[in-house]
Order: sequence, then C-alpha cells, then structure tokens
Amino acid sequence: MERSGVDPGDSGSSSPSLDGLPGSPGMHRNPSPPPSEGEESAEGDAIGNTVYSKHWLFSTLTRLIQVVSDQEGGSGAGDSEAQLDLDEEVESEICKVWDMSMDQDVARFLQEFKAADILLGVIGKSKSPRLTEICVGVLGNIACFPETCQSISGNEDLGEVLLLLLGDSDPPTLLETSRLLLTCLSQPSVAPCWVERIRQQKSVCENLCFVMSSSTNVDLLVKVGEVVDKLFDLDEELMRSWIRGARGSAAPSPGHPTADREPANDTPALDIAPCVLEAAKQLRSDSPDGLEVYMHILQLLTTVDEGIQAIDLPLIGSLIRVLQYLGECQQRETERREPGSEEEAGDNHLKILKDTCCEFLANILTELPKDTVSELVQRGYLSEETCSTAVQSLLSLYSTATRHFLAVLSEVDEKLAEGLLKDFPSLRP
Repeated sequence: MERSGVDPGDSGSSSPSLDGLPGSPGMHRNPSPPPSEGEESAEGDAIGNTVYSKHWLFSTLTRLIQVVSDQEGGSGAGDSEAQLDLDEEVESEICKVWDMSMDQDVARFLQEFKAADILLGVIGKSKSPRLTEICVGVLGNIACFPETCQSISGNEDLGEVLLLLLGDSDPPTLLETSRLLLTCLSQPSVAPCWVERIRQQKSVCENLCFVMSSSTNVDLLVKVGEVVDKLFDLDEELMRSWIRGARGSAAPSPGHPTADREPANDTPALDIAPCVLEAAKQLRSDSPDGLEVYMHILQLLTTVDEGIQAIDLPLIGSLIRVLQYLGECQQRETERREPGSEEEAGDNHLKILKDTCCEFLANILTELPKDTVSELVQRGYLSEETCSTAVQSLLSLYSTATRHFLAVLSEVDEKLAEGLLKDFPSLRP
C-alpha cells in the first residue's frame, strides 16, 4: 500500500514537518524561551547530585530555540514543507542533553524548567527530522521516572502532538514516539489517560496499522507491536473498536501526513488482524522476540468474538506452518548439539514461541465452526500433513480443543478424520 510514496521501513526517508498545522496545539507559536537562570553561583550550578551544569543546559536549550527560529526564517513561502539537515555541532550538543536526560536528577530539573513546553514548541516548528527525533527521545527519557512521567502525561497539547507524530514518515522519529508511548502506557498512574487519548484520536489505529503492514524496519515493527500489545492488554473495548475498524469523525489537521487522504467514511480502514500478521511475517527470521510479541497480539484478538471473526483463514494455515518450522528447528538444534553441552538458550526460546503458537491455535480451534473447517479443507489449508502437525502439537496440553476440532472435521471430511484417529488412537472415544 502506498502512502505519499514513503515506506516507514526506508531508513532514508525523512519526516514531514508539523509546522503550521491549524488547530494543532503549539503549532503557531515559537518555542518559549527558558526562564532566566539569574546570577547562579558556581557552586550552585550543578544539577542535583550530578556534575551537569544548569548554565550549560540553559544555553543549549536557548540555542535549540534559535535553531528552529532560524529554520523558520530561512524558509521561503514555497518551502514550508522543505526539510533541513541539522548542523553537526548543534546535533552534538542536543544529543548530550538526550544522554543527560536519562539521569533522574536531570529529568526532574527539566520538568521544573518546563522543558516539555520548550520541546513541544521545537517539535512543532522543526524542519529537521533528526531534531524532531532527538526532542522526542529526550521526552522519552524524562518519562522513564514516575514523577516526571506524570507531568508529561498531564500536558494535553503535548499528548495530542505526540499522537499526531505516529503519522510521521521518518522511522527514527516513529521509533522514539512509540518508545515514549510504551513508557507512559507502562506506568499504571498515567496509562488510563493515554488510553483515553488514543481512543479519541482515531488516526492512531490507522497509522499503527500502516506501519505494521508496510514497514521493513525491524526495530520499529517490534516497538509498535509492543505498543499495540500493551494497549490491547489494558483495554479490551479499545481492541474491539480497532477490530471493527471504528473510525472517528474528527478529520486530521491540514498539513498532517494523512490530511490529503479521502474522508474516513469513504476509505476502508486497514484491518488490524492482517496488519499484525504481515508484521509477524516480516519479523519471522529477523526477530524471534518481536515475533513472540505479535503472536501474543493475535492471541489477544482471539479472546473476543470480533477477533476470531476478523482472523483470515490463511492465518490458521500459517500457524500450522510455523509449528512445522519450529519442530524442524528444534530437531536441527538437537542433532547439532554435542552430548552434555549447555546450549539450551536456543531451545528454550523456540519452546516459548512454540507454546505461544499452540495456545493461540488451540483458542481458534475451540471456536471453529463447521463451515470454516469445510472452507479450510477445500482451500487446502487443512491436509493430512497439516492436521497431523496440529494434533501432534496440541494433544498433550490442549486435548479439549483437539477433540472439538476432530469432531467438527469428521463431519466435514470423514476420511481425513479417520486418518488422524489411526495416527493418534488416544483420540478415539
């Protein structure tokens, strides 16, 4: 699927500016300058118990404001969407702030210093993808601590802009935005407010689905998967609405990457299940940990009726093929390992992934109606080989699901069911 000709997985892509978005918070003003540092004595210049200088931080943030002001002043009327490289010296200085913000004393100082408002203004005026990425990264570090996370989460304007950034086309910016959201969603005290914001901002579902369905950036796919997994874990109703493809009536602001699309009522929503499956397919060989995240998302989808109905028939065949592949991997590991060796990490990881696949498949088979089984057989997704793999994988832990599946299968294809009973006599009544 094309979207403004940009693939989020393309590391060479750059982000569209959010400059001049009517109706978006913080977009029509220059970043607020930091408060005056006054006559700070040398011994009072350190931030908390660190060796970091308050004066240096004041100067760097002031310089940051000047950078975006210069970017704005240097653009002609026809260059509002032009993107600029960040000066190497400036980048080096603000990257130091990014690193510093991992310290709790620095994070607390930045909070007191109203740095979130400054960074919000910079993000809104920035024409440099790298600058936007770093600013979001600083906010992500600040959010790692409960007190400062509470402060950031209470900033409604910032919350809205961050959710709009999920429609950005720059992979590093998307990655840092997703990291920040996951950090906030993982804090019980602020998670509800973020869930509510996401529920109100319907473009979030569309943007995350687009990334999952089209990106080839492994790190980004994993982080977006973790965000979706966390959201579905926190709010079942949100998951149901995304499965149904619920779209809001609020249109994106002009200038936003999604603003030039057709109205929501005329554009079919990306279905969540196929998008999750596409991301899982992309991560299959590159990130077993990421694949496990997406398998858990699919498992969550099957806990509600809408999710079971949304899952395509090919998914069942794909799950069985994954089980076949994992079985082959485990066999190769066993044959390769020297007797008495301690190489168990790979085996343990494969076992966890296999267990997740089995639980997911068992959930599906328990609810599988006769018509669906018939279609699976007709399309070739259920054959003697795939049925044998499924039964062998599930029988020991999920005998109820296995027996239900066999009972339905016997009504659809008696010969296929009899073959399974012959291979697995314990299934006979």
